[in-house]
Amino acid sequence: MLHHLSIAVSDLDRTSAFYDAVLRPLGYTQVFADNEAVGYGYEGGDDKLCLKRAKQVIVPGEGFHLAFTATERSQVHEFHAAALRHGGRCNGAPGPRPEYGEGYYAAFVFDPEGYRIEAVINVTA
Repeated sequence: MLHHLSIAVSDLDRTSAFYDAVLRPLGYTQVFADNEAVGYGYEGGDDKLCLKRAKQVIVPGEGFHLAFTATERSQVHEFHAAALRHGGRCNGAPGPRPEYGEGYYAAFVFDPEGYRIEAVINVTA
């Protein structure tokens, strides 16, 4: 459904270093970068997430978050650990989330700008 999503960031260098680290275990990489923006997606593809430098950043409140697909539970753990090492804050340690459905396994963090992000694998038995 979505072609891509852009979010405003006040510190492009800090935030892109964070996303480099947390998205790497999930198989995503920088697909472009310049002085005003950094795009992430699959290697050789277009950006699916774009960080755009902005003078004013208003982070959406509860109800908004970005969920990134993992293909293995270990990736969820790697995402979470990388986030904490690179300036993120825990918003839910890796683990099952039966309230979201059978087989839902996720970790939640706040990025350095305050956006809520998640890595999730959803596998039913």
